[in-house]
Amino acid sequence: MAADQNTGAPFSPIENQVMGALENVIDPELGIDLVNLGLIYDVQVDEKRVCTVTMTLTTMGCPLGDLLHSEINKAVRSVEGVKECEINLVWEPVWDVSKMTRFAKIALGVHG
Repeated sequence: MAADQNTGAPFSPIENQVMGALENVIDPELGIDLVNLGLIYDVQVDEKRVCTVTMTLTTMGCPLGDLLHSEINKAVRSVEGVKECEINLVWEPVWDVSKMTRFAKIALGVHG
């Protein structure tokens, strides 16, 4: 799990479960999940059980944005105890291949 991308405090157990659920959201163009692609920057679940996913996309204007939004929402809400999902789409820091896990790089044939 890419908990090292978390920008805040260590993940709580429910936040770890959300990250696990997000590993099931596959980018249809690349065939790799959003967590291993390094697109999920942070996950926070507040006391009202609202989960905020801070993330980016590989490119601005990504045509899959709506599809991914729906799939992320479904995955997050599948975690017991999460009542709502909010997606905080950011463009900084800018995504690049250095944010991918070793698994994703190998799967996509990225070297370096």
